[in-house]
Amino acid sequence: MEGVIKNDLIRLSKSCLSQKEKTAVMNALDIGYLGMGTMVDLFEKNLSKYLSRQTVCVSNGTSALHLALQAIDIGPGDEVLIQSLTYVACFQVIKATGATPIACDILPNTLTIDIDDAKQRLTSRTKAIMPVHYSGGVGNLDDVYKFAKQNNLRIIEDAAHAFGTEYKGKKVGSFGDIACFSFDGIKNITAGEGGCISTGDKEVLNKIKDARLLGIENDTEKRFANKRSWNFSVTNQGWRYHMSDIMAAIGIEQLKRIDYLINKRKKLCFSYQKYLSSSNLVQMLSLDYNQISPHIFVVKLPNLVNRDNIIKSLLEKGIQTGIHYFPNHRLDYFSMNGMQSLEATDAIYPRLITLPLHPNLTLKDVKYICDCLIEELTKYDQTSG
Repeated sequence: MEGVIKNDLIRLSKSCLSQKEKTAVMNALDIGYLGMGTMVDLFEKNLSKYLSRQTVCVSNGTSALHLALQAIDIGPGDEVLIQSLTYVACFQVIKATGATPIACDILPNTLTIDIDDAKQRLTSRTKAIMPVHYSGGVGNLDDVYKFAKQNNLRIIEDAAHAFGTEYKGKKVGSFGDIACFSFDGIKNITAGEGGCISTGDKEVLNKIKDARLLGIENDTEKRFANKRSWNFSVTNQGWRYHMSDIMAAIGIEQLKRIDYLINKRKKLCFSYQKYLSSSNLVQMLSLDYNQISPHIFVVKLPNLVNRDNIIKSLLEKGIQTGIHYFPNHRLDYFSMNGMQSLEATDAIYPRLITLPLHPNLTLKDVKYICDCLIEELTKYDQTSG
């Protein structure tokens, strides 16, 4: 089964494209300029309008985080607070700057960073905090910003899961310090790949604009006019992190569909809540789907349940599931003197399972998934009882 996707498999996640995205790609190909040009310019403008704040598009969500860290001068000797339960990309980009990611624990109900735990890990070397908007939820963002202000820390929100999420009536990315989004194939909207950074800090924006183009200063406007800089200045480290017009062409059409895509995801999550709430064997996260734009749907299994067996059984019933994520403090590359245990993270991780969520899923699919999951857990409960 591994590596093969059957036609009747209910997939964990997938790209959800219409004919308009396919036509847009063909039109971009016909223009004949496949690098960063007019389409990226238009996508940035549309994103800036949607978020009510200027954005810069880049090659993916990981490069967005990397460039944001570099733009606020994070480097060797610095420390960045980050929850352990996140995708490894967050830890890798911090290490890539020469800084050290400091693994923090999570709040059990939202799986977002535990600020009380983060406070215990604060040192004179701490320069920033990277809250992860897990599953699209942001936890108590006010606490994060209060803590950062008290300790003179910059904030880079990893909002890869949260494009479209609102917090107290404002879209994530429209306020605060810096927010980074991902547009890879399975995110809330996709550009095939890609990402963007949103911030009100003009100095950060200008640094990122140059850094995404190998540090070539003021090259963005020429690229948007389908031109190149031949005589230029480079005074800072740069990377080949720019977005292509092909990616932007997909993103432009996806952004037009954002309300439909978000509402479909929300509707599916409300349905999950409806069917799973009837069982005391499944624990759901404390998320308000009226406010958040969900990327994944994660539940907690009962203690001592063999998760691998549940995953295998569901796959045999045609349901693909996942695990978000393996804790980074358990990875050799990021362990610090063997790394201390993180109580909530270590206790919760073995219980997490991610159920299918994408706009092509049907409500009938959700009911089937819930019925199968509850059936498997009930078998286990009866056996263990």
